[in-house]
This record gives sequence, structure tokens and C-alpha cells, in this order.
Amino acid sequence: MSHLHALAAQPGVTELLAVSKDDTGPGVVLRTVLIVGVVGIAFLAWFLLRGYKKD
Repeated sequence: MSHLHALAAQPGVTELLAVSKDDTGPGVVLRTVLIVGVVGIAFLAWFLLRGYKKD
């Protein structure tokens, strides 16, 4: 669980994930698209690179 504390220590991460009640506009949608995109890219990279491992 130490990696979660290291992630939370980054000031940009807390600002990226912070959503207030009066937050309106494309910010929420853009934040969601960016997060889903990064997770999707990481998953795709894992899926493609797992075929290169030696048994």
C-alpha cells in the first residue's frame, strides 16, 4: 500500500482527482476521458507486451 501513499504525495494527482460540487463544464468529462485513456493505454501495452515474455 506504500505506492498509494507515494501517489497521493504528488500534488498534481490530488488536483486531477479533486471534484467539487460546483464543478461544471467540460472539466469532468475531460478528466474522465483522460483517466480512462491512460488506463486503456496501460492495459493495451500490457496485453501486447505479455506475448514477448520467455517461458
